[in-house]
Amino acid sequence: MSADGHPSAHLIDGSLYVFRAWHSMPDAFHDVDGHPVNAVHGFTRFLCELLEKVRPARVAVAFDASLTSSFRNAIYPPYKANRELPPPDLERQFIRCREITEALGVPVMIDHSYEADDLIGSALWTLRSHGVPSVVVSADKDFGQLLGEHDEQWDFARNVRWGPSGVHERLGVHPHQVADYLALCGDAVDNIPGVPGIGAKTAASLLAHFGNLESLLERIDEVPFLRLRGAAACALRLREHGQQALLYRRLTRIALDAPVPPHPDALRHQGGRADALEMLCEQLRFGPLTRARLRALTG
Repeated sequence: MSADGHPSAHLIDGSLYVFRAWHSMPDAFHDVDGHPVNAVHGFTRFLCELLEKVRPARVAVAFDASLTSSFRNAIYPPYKANRELPPPDLERQFIRCREITEALGVPVMIDHSYEADDLIGSALWTLRSHGVPSVVVSADKDFGQLLGEHDEQWDFARNVRWGPSGVHERLGVHPHQVADYLALCGDAVDNIPGVPGIGAKTAASLLAHFGNLESLLERIDEVPFLRLRGAAACALRLREHGQQALLYRRLTRIALDAPVPPHPDALRHQGGRADALEMLCEQLRFGPLTRARLRALTG
């Protein structure tokens, strides 16, 4: 809650929780047509639990639809090229997860040029301009760069929450340095190589001393004199790969100009559509417990 008394908006990294359900739920769940729906079952349980626990006044779920069409792919074609595209069975389940979310009256954010991270970042920025703090529901370290004084990140599965100071405890850098940090040490998950030979600890040490990537590259001459293991070699690599690091930061920095609702009231949790939920429950062959939870949330 903000100093003005606004309850936090909850911005959910939907794709993360669909993938988690896909990997963790057994293949025992099928819809009326025989298609697998294990990810839908797992995601629905997660979303029910969150809504039951929090009852958020404002909430949204962001999904990825830009695995090959993100603006980052145009900047750097190898971006996320290490990831396989979801198989058709999972692609179908993503659509069902979005339908469940919408039927529960939860706003969905999705775009073909911007990723879920960008939609969450842009929504958080808009909310902040109206004095509304945010809770980013995700375990992804990239979101650390968004956290302001009144914001939090919530790793729902582990039930661990942290604010801006928690970012420094985890990564050794402050929120405004996270994109620079990832550009320097790389992010294997997104196929961003970083500067060769610069690991997480070195990246954090360099940013603690220089503040940001521009200052570091302007003052490379000082790097060999730092009390840092391999400082001379580090300076050589920065000279050689400095321009690539600036390119990588365009990938690691979450965009704040993605198309999102311009006013916080657009993210208010609506009552849901009981008829649409009943139809989905039949198609997805949900059990009585899940059906009861969904009905209670739309009541």
